Amino acid sequence: MFTGLVLTQVLILNQVQFSGFVNPYIYVLFVLLLPVSSPRYMVLLLAFLLGITVDVFSNSLGVHSFATVFVAYLRPIVIRVISNREEDRNDYPGLAQNKIRWFLSYITIMVVIHHLALFYVEVFTLANFFETLVRVLLSSVFSIILIVLSQFIVFRD
Repeated sequence: MFTGLVLTQVLILNQVQFSGFVNPYIYVLFVLLLPVSSPRYMVLLLAFLLGITVDVFSNSLGVHSFATVFVAYLRPIVIRVISNREEDRNDYPGLAQNKIRWFLSYITIMVVIHHLALFYVEVFTLANFFETLVRVLLSSVFSIILIVLSQFIVFRD
């Protein structure tokens, strides 16, 4: 899955830009679909490797690494917050193993956090705060749509 998502991202999705406001980033799906029982250090290490790989191919100086590790760090907290009871938590956070509402909540929160970190670190200024926020929101919506579609097409049972 690592290789497939990185190749899809760098060969196809990095070429997709709608007037500079919509840039889909679905490579983060690799970190989001890791088993919940995975050791935290392993998730952080894999997130860093994923981010640095995308950085190398995108020539982006570590912004993808930062955003991906940040999301990996917050992942257990978000899962705990959106899971009401212990029995709601499945070890695999994919769509096939969880309810659609839980999965959409999880993916939406994580993708928005990832995109906020990515775009604001990328511009590294608050001068065009609202323009960057529009980029975050539009890119997040497009990325979430692609992630949900991938769950139906590629990652189905």
